[in-house]
Amino acid sequence: MRRDYIKWYSPSLHRDMELLAFGDRGFPVVVFPTSGGQFWEYEDRGMVGALAPKIDRGELQVICLDSVDRESWYNEGAHPADRLHRQNAFDAYLVNEAAPFVRDRTSWPRMGATGCSFGGYHAINFALRHPDLVTYAVSMSGGFDIPKRFLSGHYDQNAYFNAPLDYLPNLNDGQLLEQCRRNYFVLAVGNHDPLFDQNVKLAHWLGVKQIPHTLDVWEGFGHDWPWWHQMAEKFFG
Repeated sequence: MRRDYIKWYSPSLHRDMELLAFGDRGFPVVVFPTSGGQFWEYEDRGMVGALAPKIDRGELQVICLDSVDRESWYNEGAHPADRLHRQNAFDAYLVNEAAPFVRDRTSWPRMGATGCSFGGYHAINFALRHPDLVTYAVSMSGGFDIPKRFLSGHYDQNAYFNAPLDYLPNLNDGQLLEQCRRNYFVLAVGNHDPLFDQNVKLAHWLGVKQIPHTLDVWEGFGHDWPWWHQMAEKFFG
């Protein structure tokens, strides 16, 4: 399996950003790490191994991105508005740097996005905000009330546009909505996961907006790597 470590200085984030890319053919999928995780987490936790057969067959390419969550959502020493500015800078990195890298490396014009737990949030938020870039998004045990959980009551326009449970009900823009309706979303979650209700709510609004999706409910807690291995194999393997 081809494995490349890549680093460049990000103009959007004003620091180096690293990633790991696996495979040389097939549909590209970007991976967001869990809370505070880094670009090597998906490999270290055996997730790349779980997808190895499909990567080896040339059907899938996996690009594991780094996170700035400790500089944004988890940066309790910063004002919530500053945390949101950092999240917006991360979004700019995804759109203006990571997405062009994926296109140049793979020759695919669009990509998938996935992640576990906090990474599931990032995958869905990225896909909903940029449906012209992401055609398939898989969240495994994701949570979607992120601003309410992390911003100590602070709420502004930047918080709103990073809160899928808030902006999706109001998504009425014809072009953006039609783009979302051409894509596909998967919400995989355990029925005893504390984030289960948030997944049900998001699935409800995806249905209301006629956006193709699956709410895939697993028996049990579901919020750990053994479940995520099986979820990844089901939806990508």
